[in-house]
Amino acid sequence: MKLIFISCILVSSMSWAQSNAATGMKDTYTALPPSKSSAEVPEELQGVGITEKMGQKIDLNLMVRDESGQLVALGTFFKSPKPVILSLVYFNCPGLCNFHLNGLTDTLKMVDWTPGNEFEIVALSFDSRETADVAVKKKASYLKVYNRPESEKGWHFTTAEEAVVKAITDQVGFQFRWNEKVSEWSHASAAIIISPDGTISRYLHGIQFEPRDVKLALNEASHGKVGNIVDSVMLFCFKYDVHQSKYGLQVFRVMQVGAALTALFLALWLLPVLIRAKRENS
Repeated sequence: MKLIFISCILVSSMSWAQSNAATGMKDTYTALPPSKSSAEVPEELQGVGITEKMGQKIDLNLMVRDESGQLVALGTFFKSPKPVILSLVYFNCPGLCNFHLNGLTDTLKMVDWTPGNEFEIVALSFDSRETADVAVKKKASYLKVYNRPESEKGWHFTTAEEAVVKAITDQVGFQFRWNEKVSEWSHASAAIIISPDGTISRYLHGIQFEPRDVKLALNEASHGKVGNIVDSVMLFCFKYDVHQSKYGLQVFRVMQVGAALTALFLALWLLPVLIRAKRENS
């Protein structure tokens, strides 16, 4: 039991260290929804934020355009048992959207899973004025940075009509508004993890993500159907902390795993003894 507990802590520590080493120990931006009090929120940010709607389903029949300009159902990108990372951005964004996509790309470089294999990514522009011409250029730039050619089939940059954008953003609780002062969209940032059947599973807020959290969230959304036995054990040992927007080690779960393994070891050790004793008595 002690060995299992120490192992889980070591795995957690290694994941944390690798993530911080790659990000240069930067502070994590959470992009949590703003206060509901209008007196505490600047006018341009009123009505902007993310209201989590975990457990609800999005409409996979809604039609979007992929980066080639082809009109397809949103469900085209949802293939069992692969979970989906949904990033709501706009491709001409001068700031936050780029930070989000950059942070996600940097994290995925440290994950041994690849879009198109274990999971899918859908980057959807919430600016209905943007077209596939912009989307295809954005995709090319990020695929070049990510440098895994096989991910081309699993990382989708999409656009949609205004009514479709509104339907999707409403379903996932994403609120944004146009800021006339700076001619930009005001919005928050999160990687939304969705199960293969369209059920919203997890929100990873911000622009920087820990590789461990991304893998755990994806495995959680697939109900343990992606990854190996180690990933499944990690999912059992860690639980998402809504206050910190990250996964934390569950000591009780570790003790359960340790107790189960101890019982199994004792059973395997006693079985030959019992069989030998039975033969001697017969």
